[in-house]
Amino acid sequence: MEVQTVRFGTIEISPDRVINFPRGLLGFQQHKRYALLQPNDDACFFWLQCLEDPALAFVVTDPNIFIKEYSVPIRGEQMEDLGLERLEDAQVFVIVNKVGGLLTANLQGPLVVNTATRSRVPRHGRAPP
Repeated sequence: MEVQTVRFGTIEISPDRVINFPRGLLGFQQHKRYALLQPNDDACFFWLQCLEDPALAFVVTDPNIFIKEYSVPIRGEQMEDLGLERLEDAQVFVIVNKVGGLLTANLQGPLVVNTATRSRVPRHGRAPP
């Protein structure tokens, strides 16, 4: 499918790259569909591009690349909501921000995505049916 973006122009997104956020992201609850854009094969930073708003995109990364002992604070009901039996069946991302000359990552609000269903449940609360 073709997607219009502010940063990259019109790009082609494979349907299997779409990630559904049933409740959106904190502060962006109205936006539910995103695609993970990988700049190159060995990238450690990715773009989480909103498919509903061409101007909305977040830089994300896998926190384990930088913090080997990072563990995701996830409750049992969240695992159930995601359809996960074990956390190893998920991909974890954190949103990265630039503050001054430093990069920071939101380790307290990770994005846990079920890689089989490409969906994510918010850190607090259950997803709608």
